[in-house]
Amino acid sequence: MRMHLTAAAAGLLLLAGIGVAAADTVVIQPEQETVIKEYVKKQPLASVKLPGVELNIGTALPDTVELHEVPNVKYRYTVIDNRTVVVDPETRKVIKIIQ
Repeated sequence: MRMHLTAAAAGLLLLAGIGVAAADTVVIQPEQETVIKEYVKKQPLASVKLPGVELNIGTALPDTVELHEVPNVKYRYTVIDNRTVVVDPETRKVIKIIQ
């Protein structure tokens, strides 16, 4: 009986960990993504180089990177290594890379 409880407890902890990881994921609604893409096309920015920073979803950008507003959208954007990235301004983490 004790072995079954231990396995069940381990399973619950694993599921809880997956839930926490999933809660960190930010989903941009299709309407917001369209607004962002259209705005970025109209407001191009010079690309910034960030040596030593691997640009991926979840990468936190340093405070030295200026984030730019998109009207009526809570997220910000910038251009790094010729790629437009959408950033959560509260965490400064990349949530979307627009090619």
